[in-house]
Amino acid sequence: MPTDFALKAMNAVHRVMLTLSAGRAGWRAANMPVLKLTTIGRKSGEPRSVMLTSPLQEGSTIVVVASRGGDDTHPAWFLNLRDNPAVDVVYQGQPSQRMHARVATAEERARLWPLVIADHKNYAGYQTKTQREIPLVLLEPAH
Repeated sequence: MPTDFALKAMNAVHRVMLTLSAGRAGWRAANMPVLKLTTIGRKSGEPRSVMLTSPLQEGSTIVVVASRGGDDTHPAWFLNLRDNPAVDVVYQGQPSQRMHARVATAEERARLWPLVIADHKNYAGYQTKTQREIPLVLLEPAH
């Protein structure tokens, strides 16, 4: 499982790549679009940003996977948005937009999970590493 340090280092390298390329490189990874998700820290109350991939998009809804590489604990960004679902999303380098995050219902996950793992088998592998059900998070335009 990736350590917190490794996850933060990967995010830092990704941000440097985006900065050095003036946003021309880094908006795709592992054949998926990349987004920057900003949540409000559940303990600090401060904005917290993370770079994530999105294996699936349906209309204006962006799906992200709270896998943390198959770790037994949820990623911090997931815990943050679970407590405060108002998030900001920069999707593929477009301007930041306010979105509402929610965990997919059991029915939605049953429909979406096979679509996610059909093209991105790494997520299926992550699920085999942990006892927790890896949540799918739906990012929807705020109204």
